[in-house]
Amino acid sequence: MSRIGVIGTGHIAAPMVRLLARKGHRIAVTRRSETVSAELVRGRAATALDAQSVLDASEIVFLCLRPHQAEGGLRPLNFRAGHRIISVMAGIGRDRLQDLCRPARDFTRIIPLGFLEQGGCPLAVLGDTALLESLFSPENPVVNVTSESALNAHFAICALVPGLLDLLATGAGWLAAHTGDAAGAEFYTTQLASGFLAAMPKDRAGRLAGERDALATPGTLSLQMTDTLRAQGAHDALRCALDAIGKRLEPT
Repeated sequence: MSRIGVIGTGHIAAPMVRLLARKGHRIAVTRRSETVSAELVRGRAATALDAQSVLDASEIVFLCLRPHQAEGGLRPLNFRAGHRIISVMAGIGRDRLQDLCRPARDFTRIIPLGFLEQGGCPLAVLGDTALLESLFSPENPVVNVTSESALNAHFAICALVPGLLDLLATGAGWLAAHTGDAAGAEFYTTQLASGFLAAMPKDRAGRLAGERDALATPGTLSLQMTDTLRAQGAHDALRCALDAIGKRLEPT
């Protein structure tokens, strides 16, 4: 099993730590988020140390700081040439990682979401896919990307998740207003979406549009929904948001 260190302990790091601990890895985390790190220690998932001690104790180092914290959080630390660095920091490219983590030179960038602890989270990876598969597969599929721009596009599309949740919350609220049962409305709405997506065929391009067209046939309520969303500019707003997020991720 590997000796793993985590710099920055927040809502993304914690589920990764719990999953890796269940797999038998030895994990040290920083106390940057005292509440989260203390919870991990109580759960015997990790030990909590100062940042330099985390580096000294680790072979593999996860960088889980917010991007604006990277300079202040990493510049003072002494990395080793042999450290294998895995960064989850959006918008921090390889060149900047090399500058902040000298003399380390083994860098992998990934995009995890919190539900990877339960499995089924696709992990976009730029770098050492074999290392990530050894840590997170088979519970979570590893998706290899081959460029910084492709990885940043995957970062941008992850923002679609809270956007979809926002729409589902609006739909559940509408249903609750008509039924008087907020809990039941939210349960029905979330199960409707998650159950349908889980039952869809996997690994075939065009399946989203195909499933949409199978439902939204002439004269149906489904077609009324899709036509109204298009007419009201929902798709244009989505593309606009993704383009704006993509620009935020471009190197400065």
